Amino acid sequence: MPDGSNNAIIAARPTVAMDGQDNVGLTSGLLGLDIVETVNGLYRCEALFGNWGSSSGSTNFEYFDRRVLDFGKGFQIKLGSDKIFDGRISAIEGRFPEGGPPQIDVLAEDKLQDLRMTRRTRCFTDVTDADAMRQIANDHGLTPDVNVSGSSHRVLAQVNQSDLAFIRDRARAVDAEVWLQGSTLKIARHTNRDAGLIELAMGGKLREFSVSADLACQRTKVVAGGWDVSAKAALSYEAADSAVSAELNGDESGVSILAAKFGARTEVLAHAVPHSSSEVQAQAESLFRAIARRFVVGRGIAETTSGLQVGCRINVQSVGPLFNGKYYVSEVHHRFDGKKGLRTEFRCERPGIGRA
Repeated sequence: MPDGSNNAIIAARPTVAMDGQDNVGLTSGLLGLDIVETVNGLYRCEALFGNWGSSSGSTNFEYFDRRVLDFGKGFQIKLGSDKIFDGRISAIEGRFPEGGPPQIDVLAEDKLQDLRMTRRTRCFTDVTDADAMRQIANDHGLTPDVNVSGSSHRVLAQVNQSDLAFIRDRARAVDAEVWLQGSTLKIARHTNRDAGLIELAMGGKLREFSVSADLACQRTKVVAGGWDVSAKAALSYEAADSAVSAELNGDESGVSILAAKFGARTEVLAHAVPHSSSEVQAQAESLFRAIARRFVVGRGIAETTSGLQVGCRINVQSVGPLFNGKYYVSEVHHRFDGKKGLRTEFRCERPGIGRA
């Protein structure tokens, strides 16, 4: 597990590998890097390289012959021996800045690109959400690791959606997140996704941090309704503070502050039509938790480690009693350039604030 000590040696420059083999030329010629990870899956990378040098006794473009950088080639970024990105090249861009040498920009995505580029209309019958997710993983040659629960659907329709969009929709409905680990499609509930704990403190590995507790989008309850076809009866469920209480770690929730200071604020889920009591409860609680978790949102810059990734928890210290404590990392940008070097920009969130 990563720790908060300052004794570890941090690489000043990430390593670039092609099809699993470290490439010294690309590593030394790296001008800029941005690796983006979110809770929605499909991690992407943009890497900028110098593209002018000596080759075969003459000075010319280094990479336009596509022998090194080419579409579909495996593209990895490593920090020491740890991979922080593993994908395939999907775009190549030439850049010709005024007063500077030519550059080449490479864009890559992980294997969830296959799901993004496959659009279908079809129906799944007598399945759970997990069943449908496993079938889609198998369709793309991925190993499914699906850790979600939910009611069975008589009919589950995928209507002119990509496989990735459909899986994301079903994951949101059961409070789950999607990501790829090697060739394994991982889908797990938010509370079951555990990528470790990292200690971060101002003046240590945490270079910069800003954080806001905002009641504007909070709700005291979420109401969902539907229709039970077999019973010919209306369905209704109200999700409230208890749905997120287990995640507070002793903090005061935005929901309780909103109720005390401004009164009741209700959100009605109107665009979904669940067909069972378990489904209507899952949808109401999923939306309520998503809203409640964004009460406190932080953005920071830290020293890059492979452990600082989406799904990990960070224990932020030295930022005062209101905002000290554990956060869930929901977005990560690993960045590199010639001015600021290697660093990680991240977004984190939690449903509560330190008590007065």
